[in-house]
Amino acid sequence: MHCPFCGQDDTQVKDSRPTEDGAAIRRRRFCPQCGQRFTTIERVQLRELTVVKSDNRRVAFDRDKLARSIRIALRKRPIEEERIERIVNGIVRHLEASGETEIPSKQIGELVMDTLKDLDPVAYVRFASVYRNFREAKDFEAFVGSLGGSLREAAQGDGGDA
Repeated sequence: MHCPFCGQDDTQVKDSRPTEDGAAIRRRRFCPQCGQRFTTIERVQLRELTVVKSDNRRVAFDRDKLARSIRIALRKRPIEEERIERIVNGIVRHLEASGETEIPSKQIGELVMDTLKDLDPVAYVRFASVYRNFREAKDFEAFVGSLGGSLREAAQGDGGDA
């Protein structure tokens, strides 16, 4: 592993431990050249996934992009970082277990929507607003109006800290 600080190509592992959900291994590393420490995360990857966009472009699946979009939807919501990691890991495992190497972006978006709907109604509406490309306030109104009663009340009762 190359040192991200000085580029030395031989770093030492000082500590390894599994993540909370056991889906990855965190390694603390030390560079004998510059003395810096850094962390790497090792995950199992069953297959290379390709995302098929709505315009039929194909791009490599980016786990970090998925995690970023979920974190944005959950910003300022009472959800712990470990829970977000478990959600991302679950979605990635689901995609890898499907047996397909090309996954439509719509399928990924629907998986995220289903997960957020059960987790946090505000995050669900936030994600939906981008995923479904809301353009005006009436788009939000129609979407929130289509939600079930308790979910609708929770989404409306956010207090506007979005």
